[in-house]
Amino acid sequence: MTEQLAVAVLGAHGRMGTEAVKAIEAAADMKLVAALGRADSLDTLVDAGARYIVDLTVPDSTEANVRFAVEHGMHAVVGTTGWDASRLDSLKGLLSSHPGTGVLIAPNFALGSVLASAFAAKASRYFESVEIIELHHPNKVDAPSGTAVRTAQLIAASRADAGVGPSPDATETSLDGARGCEVDGVRVHSVRLRGLVAHQEVLLGGPGEQLTLRHDSFDRASFMPGVLLGLRNVAAHPGLTVGLDGYLDLGV
Repeated sequence: MTEQLAVAVLGAHGRMGTEAVKAIEAAADMKLVAALGRADSLDTLVDAGARYIVDLTVPDSTEANVRFAVEHGMHAVVGTTGWDASRLDSLKGLLSSHPGTGVLIAPNFALGSVLASAFAAKASRYFESVEIIELHHPNKVDAPSGTAVRTAQLIAASRADAGVGPSPDATETSLDGARGCEVDGVRVHSVRLRGLVAHQEVLLGGPGEQLTLRHDSFDRASFMPGVLLGLRNVAAHPGLTVGLDGYLDLGV
């Protein structure tokens, strides 16, 4: 029998963490060796023999958690937001001193969402206009979502490679926020509404037509196949990977 992956979950008592614990316990090729809450010591990871961590905590603690894991030779799969350019550069520097360790930071683990963002980036070079609408539950603390930011960045890069100009917009006056925010030149609009989980639409427009790419997560269980995929592949991708699409053969 293949040796089981020794996995620890950080943020194990949150909504996502609870789902991750269940998914890992149900996976035949994994063994849950620790489930840490906010007050638990990171030294528990070493004592438990963890070789992989899943970080589903909060932005204030995720960087320290991942640095601890890397320094102790543990691979990390991270779903926590707050990783700006400076934090990513710092992590890359740390990983350069630990060449056998892999870290995946993924704004979204839902495979459908990852595919939709990749398809939107590919399609965006063929349309004059593009905007993003992301819709989440009202308990979400960041806006726009990490998924929307990642999607906008992919779209912007694709359009730049194709030499496509900015979306046309003749707006001269507007109330604050009426046109959403701008991420690398792409407009992103955030909705927070009771009853939602995680949803995103990319609207692509050209003369006489519109293409809408929408993904809906109705339950946090939708993120778990991606978490498990990340755990199974992170050791084979040493260094830093941003976005689950880095582990998928999308051909786009």
